[in-house]
Amino acid sequence: MQRIFVACSCEGTMSLNGEALEKGCSGRVELAQSLCRAETEKARALIGAGAPVVIGCTQESPLFLEMAEEMGAEQRISFGNIREQAGWSDEGAKAGPKMAALLAAAAEPMPGTPLVTLESRGVTLIYGEGQEALELAQTLSDRLDITLVLKPGAQIIPPRRAEFPIVQGRITKAEGVLGGFTLTIDRFARALPSSRNALMFGPSKDGATSQTDILIDLTRDTPLFSAGELREGYLRADPGSASALAALTLKAADLVGTFDRPRYVTYEADLCAHSRSRITGCTRCLDLCPTGAITPDGNHVAIDPLICAGCGQCAAACPTGAASYALPPVDAALRRLRTLVTTYLKAGGTQATLLIHDEHGDELIDALARFGLGLPAHVLPFRLNEVTQAGPEFFASAFAWGAARVAILTRAKPKHDLTGMQATAALANRILSGLGFGETPVAILSLDDPDQLRPALAALSPVQASAKPSTFLPAGNKRGLLEVSLRELHRAAPQPVDVIALDKGAPFGGLDIAIDGCTLCLSCVSACPVNALGDNPDKPLLSFDESLCVQCGLCAATCPEKVITLKPQIDFAAWEAHRRVVKEEEPALCVKCTKPFGTKASLDKVKAKLASHWMFSGENAKRADLLMMCDDCRVEVTVLESFSPYGDVPERPRVRTSEDYLRERAERGEDPLN
Repeated sequence: MQRIFVACSCEGTMSLNGEALEKGCSGRVELAQSLCRAETEKARALIGAGAPVVIGCTQESPLFLEMAEEMGAEQRISFGNIREQAGWSDEGAKAGPKMAALLAAAAEPMPGTPLVTLESRGVTLIYGEGQEALELAQTLSDRLDITLVLKPGAQIIPPRRAEFPIVQGRITKAEGVLGGFTLTIDRFARALPSSRNALMFGPSKDGATSQTDILIDLTRDTPLFSAGELREGYLRADPGSASALAALTLKAADLVGTFDRPRYVTYEADLCAHSRSRITGCTRCLDLCPTGAITPDGNHVAIDPLICAGCGQCAAACPTGAASYALPPVDAALRRLRTLVTTYLKAGGTQATLLIHDEHGDELIDALARFGLGLPAHVLPFRLNEVTQAGPEFFASAFAWGAARVAILTRAKPKHDLTGMQATAALANRILSGLGFGETPVAILSLDDPDQLRPALAALSPVQASAKPSTFLPAGNKRGLLEVSLRELHRAAPQPVDVIALDKGAPFGGLDIAIDGCTLCLSCVSACPVNALGDNPDKPLLSFDESLCVQCGLCAATCPEKVITLKPQIDFAAWEAHRRVVKEEEPALCVKCTKPFGTKASLDKVKAKLASHWMFSGENAKRADLLMMCDDCRVEVTVLESFSPYGDVPERPRVRTSEDYLRERAERGEDPLN
């Protein structure tokens, strides 16, 4: 059944361009003036019509969802924001194509997100250094199971009642997450019940361990966790701030029970290029994770979903697709992006600027619409869970589909390091500028003030959009989408070139192989985690597919001859050519059974080097035939003919002993002991 798109002018506060909506939206378009008040019967009729319906209002979505639930239509309804993001703007009259794009994008289905479960029984450890820690423990003791750990040297007045354990100690190591913290404590000592005017402690010991569900840190020390504010169950506040302590108290009291949180990253260990044979290759995710959720695990890495805070930088940087973001999956996000950009262009829009934002961007865009000029008509907001989850495939696809610019809206004071996102934007700019899209088509806007957003968007440098945008459909895994998006970007580029040089560390590239030094040992083939390097079971050769190479460096580190050098680049011609033969040699055939078992050139070199050796010359020349046999035949000949390659080895000179030395002195008439 034809989808219904409903656009409401919100009591005439914004203009609706029915023609642009009809042109852009693939379905039936309905216009309204007051859908949530005067026209509720119309809303009820549209929702109950049996067709999927998209309503251009998020503010009143609870009302429309209630109607849908009454009619069993909650699975057929979705919402898009055309008011704050388009209509409430000084360019609202020109925003028809953008409204069509926003409604069409909202219609794209998003898959459900996998969940992980955290369980907390309320066992709480408070780590402090002053009277504030004791007061907080007393406040929370009726709701949580409290243990108070005071830093050595803390001056505390003994409490009148021993309502909870009080110990002394310094936390030297902390691991875990809500419901499962494990702590190592040095100088651990119990409080003495005989303490009078100041709390005293008994004998201390190092290396004590403790488990707790909730960890509250009221010290002024370095946080116990990197990016501690992102660690579930770890609460930290300035002990001198009454407001911070009050907020912490309320939050801690609610951390009892079972909690579901998204599994932000989907991980396939078989695709990981971290290491092979104890040689380290790719470490991109390890270098970027702000919370320590990623750790080495043999040939792969391990990602702890309970610690992962969902920044997505690992997924954006992962060159193989082993780690991919799940909120939403990359293919679903790209389908919505494709619909947004292509619908905008189809409805008559031009020079589309894609504004990637997260929850922080929602607040700025809403404030700008309500109290400022609103977004320009050519700026298309695109919401992600975290802006840092966008990888190279995201930017390549956006420009291939016809976007003219991309702006990433972040906090002026980000909640975690943005190194990964900055590197991804720099990589995208290198590729895009090399293909003629302008100098910096991808910009990062770090803003906390909504009044700065319009000037920042206006200051973006002019760029060149594609004159022949692609329409490819995103499908498949992350690495496959990355390859397809870059190929389509090359086809849509204003100035396509075959080769673009990239900086060291880029996830694309070729290999410089010194052919003369290569012995075709094929160690590199065994080490390559993505099958970019290959062999042939029937003949000695080495092949290479540059489109698969992720520049992990395992081949170069494994090569015994050290003849492989990484070459970061994108060679579109090599990508189209796929696999090419790097080196091929004539196989050596066993002189007994004619089975190929090596390279003729290598064996000829070995035979030439050993030709003058006593073991393989003269009467022993027959032994050289063993070198030209396969393993099976060599064993057979050695056993059947009782042939020992060491049988005629000359006798070694007898070792002289101290007795020989004394005897020789005596024979010469010398005193053997003097």
